[in-house]
Amino acid sequence: MKFSSKWDNIVSAKNIYGGSFNLFEHTLPQYGIETNFVDIFNEEEVESAINEKTKALYIETLGNPNSDVVDIESIAKIAHKHKIPLVVDNTFATPYLVRPIEYGADIVVHSATKFIGGHGTSIGGVIVDGGKFDWEASGKFDSLTKPNPSYHGISFTQACGAAAFVTKVRAILLRDTGATISPFNAFLFLQGLETLSLRVERHTYNALKVVEYLNNHPQVESVSHPSVSKDPKQQELYKKYFPNGGGSIFTFDIKGDAQKAKDFIDNLELFSLLANVADVKSLVIHPATTTHSQCTKEELLDQGIRPNTIRLSIGCENIDDIIQDLDEAFKAVA
Repeated sequence: MKFSSKWDNIVSAKNIYGGSFNLFEHTLPQYGIETNFVDIFNEEEVESAINEKTKALYIETLGNPNSDVVDIESIAKIAHKHKIPLVVDNTFATPYLVRPIEYGADIVVHSATKFIGGHGTSIGGVIVDGGKFDWEASGKFDSLTKPNPSYHGISFTQACGAAAFVTKVRAILLRDTGATISPFNAFLFLQGLETLSLRVERHTYNALKVVEYLNNHPQVESVSHPSVSKDPKQQELYKKYFPNGGGSIFTFDIKGDAQKAKDFIDNLELFSLLANVADVKSLVIHPATTTHSQCTKEELLDQGIRPNTIRLSIGCENIDDIIQDLDEAFKAVA
């Protein structure tokens, strides 16, 4: 998308969740906000996409659905060079595996529906403000630095200091849009949070076993997971950001066409066919016709999603049961 000289814009990685892509590409333009999607692994392209109207740089710690690792630290340096905040969706990594603020991120967001809740029972999100971005020095955020007429003329940066951004979110945006979690859903998230480390540890262990199994399977064309990536940079980033492993949501391409992928999914019994991810139970989906179905064929290929791509979200079941279920499905479509 070409930038208008009048519109504010976001620079975003293109390897992101289909719903986020749709929000940026189709919904935000209705509010006067454009998004320029870039190859986040090409730093020259990222930097060249930023202009005087750019308000934020947006990435996912692990891309959806292929779990490619983004270099948070390097992207943060680019964002700060241009005096804009780096916003990181850390849903797939969770704060148990990666804490993006320690690598320079300014704002971290989570879909709490995923690992934080852990059971797919509630819809909600989390915004974490690092409190270190200098909104006044940036010169691009009048709604934070200048008097706000809907709140007695206060300047959030002057009145709230490091908490300026998150205070505005709560005092203005939550108030006006009603984007708040119900007490019962909040309770469920807090219950899930108590076992986050235990679950993610098991998710990670199981996922790496499944990746190894798939990577050696004759009916598998390729596996998109950083632990087996043929890209040395991905291997390097994986070791840097995920010393304890990670990426329990990933994809593989089955040998065959879209129908073969769907037949494989239909023959799974332990895996639940759900568009959600990060449940305690294992999940499977066909991204091209579900989570990323709003994308054109060209956009799908650009994001590494093919007709025969299958996304797995590896749960906490016994690893032998998970692999047996995959094995039976492969036999059924052989």
